[in-house]
Amino acid sequence: MTGNEIRRKYLEFFKEKGHAVIPSASLMPENDPTTLFTSSGMQPLIPYLMGEKHPAGKRLVDSQKSFRSGDIEEVGDNRHNTFFEMLGNWSLGDYFKKEQLNWFFEFMVSELKLDPKRLYVTVYSGNADIGVERDDDSIKIWKEIYKAHGIGAKDYDNGESLGMRDGRIFYYGDDKNWWSRSGAPANMPIGEIGGPDSEVFYDLGAELKRHENSQWKDKPCHVNCDCGRFIEVGNSVFIEFIKTDGSKRAATNGAHANEKKGCFEPLKQKNVDFGGGLERLAMVSEGKDNVFETDLFINVLNKVEELSDNKKYRDNMKAFEVIADHMKGAAFIMGDDKGVAPANVDQGYIVRRLIRRAIRFGRQLGITKSSWAKEIAQIVIADYKEAYPELERNAEFIINEIDKEEDKFMKTLVKGEKMINGDKMDGEQAFNLFQTYGYPIEMTKEICREKNIVLSNNFDNEFKKASVKHSDLSRTASAGKFKGGLADSSEETTELHTVCHLLLESLKRVLGDHVHQKGSNITAKRLRFDFSHSAKLTDEEKSRVEKLVNEAIKAGHQVSFEEMSLDEAKKLGAEGVFESKYGDKVKVYSVGNFSTEVCGGPHVSNTQEIKGVFKIKKEQSSSAGVRRIKGILQ
Repeated sequence: MTGNEIRRKYLEFFKEKGHAVIPSASLMPENDPTTLFTSSGMQPLIPYLMGEKHPAGKRLVDSQKSFRSGDIEEVGDNRHNTFFEMLGNWSLGDYFKKEQLNWFFEFMVSELKLDPKRLYVTVYSGNADIGVERDDDSIKIWKEIYKAHGIGAKDYDNGESLGMRDGRIFYYGDDKNWWSRSGAPANMPIGEIGGPDSEVFYDLGAELKRHENSQWKDKPCHVNCDCGRFIEVGNSVFIEFIKTDGSKRAATNGAHANEKKGCFEPLKQKNVDFGGGLERLAMVSEGKDNVFETDLFINVLNKVEELSDNKKYRDNMKAFEVIADHMKGAAFIMGDDKGVAPANVDQGYIVRRLIRRAIRFGRQLGITKSSWAKEIAQIVIADYKEAYPELERNAEFIINEIDKEEDKFMKTLVKGEKMINGDKMDGEQAFNLFQTYGYPIEMTKEICREKNIVLSNNFDNEFKKASVKHSDLSRTASAGKFKGGLADSSEETTELHTVCHLLLESLKRVLGDHVHQKGSNITAKRLRFDFSHSAKLTDEEKSRVEKLVNEAIKAGHQVSFEEMSLDEAKKLGAEGVFESKYGDKVKVYSVGNFSTEVCGGPHVSNTQEIKGVFKIKKEQSSSAGVRRIKGILQ
């Protein structure tokens, strides 16, 4: 069964179960300062998981475009992707564990025709420190499901040390079977939501050579080990908790306070958040042992073979996988309607890194043709244009920017080669070449050998040490940069979120109707607002924008919303970059007669509730044709 067929069947299956089909949200998240990209299906739905009413109802289903930059270095192990599609279904305070676990198992067995004897599951083992017990409810449900299929279902703990033991259900703790955007409970900031999950794994077979010959061959094999035998194909998350500092905890709500770990209080509704990787489901459905030989990648692999003078994937798996994955990821990020060009900061930096890493591995394969990277992107566009028409809509931008980036990188490679001289090269020098010119360490070593330049005795460790130091500094800067966010629904953040509506309308009035919102990032202390405009704002233009915003604040406009169809919203002239979150129905917020916008999340009820005077602190370029304003209430 092809990836396209699986995607269609999944949406149809849950539509028949009463779910509204909603389109994929943008890869560039709105109002979520915790990450550069949408990396899971739940991100665009945070307000609704916390209790806000969704226009499409309490049951939703979609295939969400997702990107995880943290997996860039993992690509090359036959199963990791930076870009992937997350098949998702949600219950927003409607059904819960019994329906969810039964329905997903039914989909896998009845629709995908997977062998139920090759399916294994994991559940949360509990954590007394946060007051959450072992998920015995899910264990009971899974036993009933397996029994209905004539399969014994023994349940065990300590799989890591004791192995399978003829088990079917296994318990794991915070690091495996608890899900939030921040990971384990201890890592969750105050205001973050999450809960226990139950994962489904497919057994690819103990006879796999990579398992028998792997470094894990003498260690106990269990469903959550890394030997390659088992692959996770779906995760049902039961989002029912929010982490607080305990200050507002009611004595009767069952919350559990811990001075060091925070307080985990029940949400006012119990949610289901399911995520299943389309690529992995296609892999097991098509009987493959890797995601790259499925129909979702095979056309790209064939092109790489052609470009590399018929080198074969099975003989060069990592290089093929890096090229296929990275060029797909770059094409989707750039092809998003809020797409970004390669740059040195934020999302643009990731795009640049993907393209250059793909080109580097292309050189390792001996690809000498110039401007070849765009040919890979053209295949991605052709393969996905029906499911994601924005790729074809933005094809010219994708192709042109990739072509320019390849040309730039090839020139930096030449610069790097000139810098590699002398008698000796150490790892720190090599890292500086990598950091400054994007020059790969593998090529540095290769050219050193050609020029008879001696590598220092501790070359690799020196490079690693410099890289770790740089990564630590980057993470520190990132943590400071993205602290806080709209998801906390604080009063200050709500005020600034409403100010964004006033800012957009003011920019349109001052600069023209070509202005559209391209992204935003809001914390309790400031807003960051991206909009389409090619020129730097003059001081006069900034003053006029500030004046319009502050006049609207003082005017005491009532803030109200109305649910309507997307077509009705467009006829009304409502601005909206969030419409992909909703589907057929959208929420249209009106700020008096000042502005009308499709939106979600919290707002003040009257603009006079906004405390302070709006001030533009910085206005700068964000990417090609996009400007960025950072503003505060003071």
